[in-house]
Amino acid sequence: MENHSETDFYAHPTAVIDEGCTIGKGTKIWHFSHIMPNCTLGEKCNIGQNVVISPNVVLGNNVKVQNNVSIYTGVICEDDVFLGPSMVFTNVINPRSAIVRKNEYLTTRVKKGASIGANATIVCGHDIGEYAFIGAGAVVTKHCPPYSLWVGNPAKQMGWMSEYGHRLHFNADGIATCPESGEKYKLENGAVHKL
Repeated sequence: MENHSETDFYAHPTAVIDEGCTIGKGTKIWHFSHIMPNCTLGEKCNIGQNVVISPNVVLGNNVKVQNNVSIYTGVICEDDVFLGPSMVFTNVINPRSAIVRKNEYLTTRVKKGASIGANATIVCGHDIGEYAFIGAGAVVTKHCPPYSLWVGNPAKQMGWMSEYGHRLHFNADGIATCPESGEKYKLENGAVHKL
């Protein structure tokens, strides 16, 4: 381990942290998790039980990874991302056991504030936009725009979500208000942005 002092973060004694990792202050790594070589984990991340973070993966600050998640090489999670229990990433589009395709890993970027529900699958090479919300069990096979809500297999967009995780209902002028924060959002040209 390098690039940090032992007191900057917490790792349960059963966790394995390989050489060359950078782990931010306040991050917690729980039971039976494996952080593989040259990963970068930001500050105040929470890595649940039985999580595998593959070589060279980058997590931003305040990323919450629930139990039984494998984050494969090629995945980048920006700040404030939530990865639900047992959700799945892939990194090769056409895997075969007998054919080595490590040079074909596709990048999947999960943008700031996005949430991915329990048991969802993100097929590699598709970006999840800022504050997008992927429902439990969804199978994502395309790019997901910011603030979009996706459910089903294959996942289909079912609406829009606020930064606080509430469904947005737009009026005739294309304006919606988050019921929790009071923040307003505008829908125009098939995209949502916060006002």
